[in-house]
Amino acid sequence: MNILILGSGGREHAFAWKLTQSNNLSKLFVAPGNAGTAEIAINVPIGVNDFEAIKELVLKENIELVFVGPEDPLVNGIHDFFLNDNQLNKVAVIGPEKLAATLEGSKEFAKEFMMRHQIPTAQYKSFTSETVNQGFRFLEELNPPYVLKADGLAAGKGVVILNDLNEAKIELKSMLVDKKFGSASATVVIEEFLDGIELSVFVLTDGDSYKVLPTAKDYKRIGEGDTGLNTGGMGAISPVPFASKGFMDKIEHRIVKPTVEGLKKDNMPYKGFIFIGLIKVGEDPKVIEYNVRMGDPETEVVLPRIKNDLVELLQAVANEKLSEVELQLDERAATTVMTVSGGYPGAYEKGKEIKGIESIGDSLVFHAGTTIKNGKVVTNGGRVMAITSFGSDFKSALSKSYQNVEKLSFEGMNYRKDLGFDL
Repeated sequence: MNILILGSGGREHAFAWKLTQSNNLSKLFVAPGNAGTAEIAINVPIGVNDFEAIKELVLKENIELVFVGPEDPLVNGIHDFFLNDNQLNKVAVIGPEKLAATLEGSKEFAKEFMMRHQIPTAQYKSFTSETVNQGFRFLEELNPPYVLKADGLAAGKGVVILNDLNEAKIELKSMLVDKKFGSASATVVIEEFLDGIELSVFVLTDGDSYKVLPTAKDYKRIGEGDTGLNTGGMGAISPVPFASKGFMDKIEHRIVKPTVEGLKKDNMPYKGFIFIGLIKVGEDPKVIEYNVRMGDPETEVVLPRIKNDLVELLQAVANEKLSEVELQLDERAATTVMTVSGGYPGAYEKGKEIKGIESIGDSLVFHAGTTIKNGKVVTNGGRVMAITSFGSDFKSALSKSYQNVEKLSFEGMNYRKDLGFDL
């Protein structure tokens, strides 16, 4: 079959890499793609939210399945766009319909969903610019640290954790009144701080049955020891060493099952990946957030550990036959280290030539923010390239990733050298 991937990051390159290993694939298109996907698929210069141009491409190239990488087009209703179009409604779309995608599109919506289905999460209240003074009073009732979350999509940067009450009040005003994150912070969720260690659990569902995919832990802060600003993710490790069988059973029974059943009860059709951001508090898992797609850079460690034919897996989701598939996993650990542009997550320059890619051996190279200029691979984003390696445990896998990262170079290149420090 002909398949289209929407997106341009490391996640999309990883999916392209995995799909091209299948004998069930005829042609693979990526819109807009990057320098990495250009080597193994056909890049098409179309934006992920340009639904009409996507329709034109799907019809012209006889595309039978569309895999949606990022959250934006899902929250904007691309799946519904296909279902409501007579020429497109037979095309399989991997990713939830618009209402279910609101689980990521609105923190408040997600919290209400969790409360409705008794899914363990932090206590919270929501505020708008009209109720900002009530927000100040609620902050006064809480113990620090204070957790403030922009309700809408803010490119992974809409969560602020502060220890000082006055700073928290200033931040709340900045988000609600001064519109720090634009319409994304028209509503702000304030919630109790949960103290523990985080992990991500990924679920693939056809709307009825589900498969729990390998766990992963990513590292969001730019600085060593988890300091500094939040980024889109500086690296990831899979599996998570502390996620024992007993702990995973709790996650499945208290969180995964109620989530999939809750989507059914609320009549929110869902075909695709659910990313559940969790925190282990004592011996109990609690949900921090839902994402309605695979994480990045977690995809770069989760996908390589799945042995199944990915085209068959996605077809099973589209045809609601996921229960018939047995998930096969590589038992080895996988780690990925993300190289980023100088200045990221603040202002950074693009167009820096990347050298040394061809000298990397025994690791997988996933392009995140790259493009081709005058025949050369150059930087085209904040996060540039992820280097994924296997090992008997995460330490040996990391060691290999770091050895290969050192073979790469571009002006201003930066990466975290302490991944796994908290494990």
